[in-house]
Amino acid sequence: MQFLFEDHVLDIDRRELRRGAQQIAVGPQVFDLLVYLVQNRERVVTKDDLLDAVWSGRFVSESNLTTRINAARKAIGDTGEEQRLIRTVPRKGFRFVGVVTCEAENVKDVPGSTATTPKPLPLPDKPSIAVLPFQNMSGDPEQEYFADGMVDEIITALSRFRSLFVIARNSTFTYKGRSADVKQVGRELGVRYVLEGGVRKAANRVRIIGQLIDTTTGMHIWADRFEGGLEDAFDLQDRVAASVVGAIAPKLEQAEIERAKREPTESLDAYDYYLRGLARTRHWSKEANGEALHMFYKAIELDPDFASAHGMAAWCHCQRKAFRWVTNRSQEIADTTRLARRAVELGRDDAVALGTGGWALALVVGDLDDAAAFIDRALALNPNLAMTWQFSGWVRVWLGEPEVAVEHFARAMRLSPLDPLTFVAQGGTAFAHIFAGCYDLALSWAQKAVRERPNWPEGQRLIAAAAALSGRSKEAQQAIARMREMDPNWRLSNVRKTALFRRPEDHAKYVEALRKAGLPE
Repeated sequence: MQFLFEDHVLDIDRRELRRGAQQIAVGPQVFDLLVYLVQNRERVVTKDDLLDAVWSGRFVSESNLTTRINAARKAIGDTGEEQRLIRTVPRKGFRFVGVVTCEAENVKDVPGSTATTPKPLPLPDKPSIAVLPFQNMSGDPEQEYFADGMVDEIITALSRFRSLFVIARNSTFTYKGRSADVKQVGRELGVRYVLEGGVRKAANRVRIIGQLIDTTTGMHIWADRFEGGLEDAFDLQDRVAASVVGAIAPKLEQAEIERAKREPTESLDAYDYYLRGLARTRHWSKEANGEALHMFYKAIELDPDFASAHGMAAWCHCQRKAFRWVTNRSQEIADTTRLARRAVELGRDDAVALGTGGWALALVVGDLDDAAAFIDRALALNPNLAMTWQFSGWVRVWLGEPEVAVEHFARAMRLSPLDPLTFVAQGGTAFAHIFAGCYDLALSWAQKAVRERPNWPEGQRLIAAAAALSGRSKEAQQAIARMREMDPNWRLSNVRKTALFRRPEDHAKYVEALRKAGLPE
C-alpha cells in the first residue's frame, strides 16, 4: 500500500519514504507516526492516539513527542512554521492536511488505477451484519416491492439494537440481482455476518426464509423459515430479527429485544401503500417522486397516525427541492412543515420519522435548531441509521460545527461503505473542512466526490471554492468552467438565496471563494 502526496511516496509494505527517486532515511517511530497521521488524515489525532498507535501506550514526554513530530515534518519537507502538511491544532492534537492519493487502499482514490482488490474494511468492535436483498419467491415481478420492503424492515429492526453494527440498505442493495460471494461481501462491507433469504407473498400469506452466514469462514450459523398471515407481517419481521440476534449476540437482554419491537401501523392497506411509495423514492425521477408522494398520502389517509408515512412524504419534498422540481415554493414549505411536524409528533420513538422529519425541516423549511434536536433524538434511538448520520453532518455544517460534521459524515460512510450516495457525504465533508480552515483537505474530499459523481455541479463548486482558498487559481477556474457547462444559470446570487449557513462568516467565505474562482454575480 502506498500513499502519494506532493512529490513523496509513503510505502507501507516496504517501510520506505521516497521523494521522487530518492529514499529518505527516517527512524521506525517517525515512520510509524507519519503513517498513522496520513491514514487518519480525516480527523484530528490526539496525543493519546499517537501514544497508543506508535508507542503502544507507553509514557512519552511532551518534548520527545514534539521531537518526533518535527522529525516527521523535516522528512517530508515541512516545518513547524509552515505546517503545510502536518498541522498542529492547539490543545487538541495534530492533523495531516496534505492532499493524498492512495494505491491499493481504495481503488476509487486513484483515477485510472488498475488495482482490483480494495483494502478490506476492519471489523467493528461489536457484532456486525449486512442483510442482502432477499429473493422474491412469489413468481410475480409486481411483488418485488414487497420483498424489498420486508428486507428494509428487517434491516430497520436489527438496526434498533445498539449492541449491533448494521450496514445500511443503500449499500447492501448494490448486490441486488447478482450472485455475491459472502466472504467478498464481508470484506467489502466490513462485517462478520451476512443474512440472506427469500420472501413469498401469496394471497394473504407471507413466508420469510433466512440463513445467517459467517463471512470469515463461509459457515452457515443459522437457518429458519417464518410463516403467517399478512396481518402477522410485523411479527414475522421481529421474529427474524430476534432469531438473528439470538445467533450472533445471545447475551443481549430480553428487555432490549422487547424495546426493538415496533408495529408502525394497524392498517395493512396503509402499510402496502407505504412500501410501494418507498420503492418509488429510489428511482430518483420527478415522475417517480410524484407517484411516491401519492402513495404516502394514501397511506396517511388510511392511517392518519402513521408516523413513517408522514416522514417519507416530507422526504419527497426534500427530493423536490434538491432536484429543483419545486413549482410553488411557499406551498412546498407549508406542506413540508405540516408533514414533518406531524411525523416528529407521532413518531417520538420512531427514528425514521424523526430523522426524515428533522431533515425536511432543515433542508426545505430552514429550521436548523429543531432539525438538529429531532435528528439527535433519532440517532439516540437508532445509532445504525447511515442516512440520518449524513443528515446530521449537513445540519452541523450549516450550524457552524465543522468538527462534529466531519465525525458524523464518517459514521455515515462506514455504515454504508458502498452507498451510491457516498458523494453527498464526501461533499459535506469537504464543506466542513472549508469552514474549519483545512483547504487542502477540503479539496481532497471534493475531488473524491466528483470522482464518484462527475456530473454533480455542487462537487465542482466545492473544488472551485477549496482550490481558490488554497491559492490554486487555475484549478479553481477550471472547476467553475466545468460546473457552468452542467449548470449554466448558476450565479453567486443563487448561493446567497439558497445557502443555509448560520454563521455569517461561513456564508461570506464560501461566496468570496466562488467569486475568486470566477463565478459571476
